[in-house]
Amino acid sequence: MRFLLFVLLFLSFAYALGLVLANNTEIGVNLLFSQAPTMNLGLLLILCLILGVFIGILLALLIFRVLQNKWEISRLQKANTNLQEQLTQANIVIDRQANSPTVEDAVYGSTTTGMQDTTTINASREPILTKHKRD
Repeated sequence: MRFLLFVLLFLSFAYALGLVLANNTEIGVNLLFSQAPTMNLGLLLILCLILGVFIGILLALLIFRVLQNKWEISRLQKANTNLQEQLTQANIVIDRQANSPTVEDAVYGSTTTGMQDTTTINASREPILTKHKRD
């Protein structure tokens, strides 16, 4: 990998040197609001190429960050829907457990009616005892 990078760097340097040597005419550059001094056409081409590569890298990083944020948002939305489904299933299980009969209800039947019946029976058959103070 390093060898390939070294070869690419060497080729780009050789291309830039060839561009400067082949285009050795002096040219003036108009920057719309000011005039740059005259410079070698090959050097101007290399500066424009470097500036274009630099701006391209910055834009690529910006676009990559936007895409990365979109990927993160979609991943989080999928996780959110998954958690919502798990929450719904957990609520269904909790409702089933809350509405299911207890062990006492399953074995003895309804406990509230049995207690009311025994209190009425006890109240009718046995006298109510109260505590009195001794003199």
